[in-house]
Amino acid sequence: MRRPPTTQEYVLDELRKSIVAGELSPGQPIRQDTIAAGMGVSRVPLREALKTLEAEGQVIYQPHRGYSVAELSLADLLEVYRMRELLEAEAARVASERLTDADLARIADAGQDVEAAADEGDLVAMIAANRRFHFALLEPAGMPRLLRVVRTLWDATDAYRAVYYNSGTNRARVRREHEAIISAAEDRRADDLIHLLAEHRDHAVEALRSTIGDEG
Repeated sequence: MRRPPTTQEYVLDELRKSIVAGELSPGQPIRQDTIAAGMGVSRVPLREALKTLEAEGQVIYQPHRGYSVAELSLADLLEVYRMRELLEAEAARVASERLTDADLARIADAGQDVEAAADEGDLVAMIAANRRFHFALLEPAGMPRLLRVVRTLWDATDAYRAVYYNSGTNRARVRREHEAIISAAEDRRADDLIHLLAEHRDHAVEALRSTIGDEG
């Protein structure tokens, strides 16, 4: 697998994977010397990557204590998903009018990758494929500024997806919902596509509500 273009991006990608896989669990202190040595990098790119994760809300910094992985928060999840609802609905509406056969093929391919990862119980691969699936749907809208914001929101909630996908019932639900989303995209049914995406997000939130607990 090819490394991302810069050391900082490589470190950021590895930290994200560690959080998603549960190798760095909520509340766990981040030992910078140990992690930097394990990755074979200096502390400089590690600090920069941690600043990015802090801005996303995935880690927190406390004076004299350093960085630790953020605890999962229902209030945080609800805010992020509400923002996604507003932005993704607009992107999906515009994209549905512009989808080409090549776009639909990319969406379908990503959907198959989600299913394959789900069958193997590979949560990290499933999360990555799921991301490709959703952005293959939205990118044809040709709204790069909006999608940059959406990507930031996705980056902030991968740890929640890992919790959601840990259930076989939820993985099966994702598969069914993706099939319906693909069908709506193929038929260019914008209203149905927006509704199905909203249901898809709502089901994840409701499942996580009982897991995380209402802190807000």
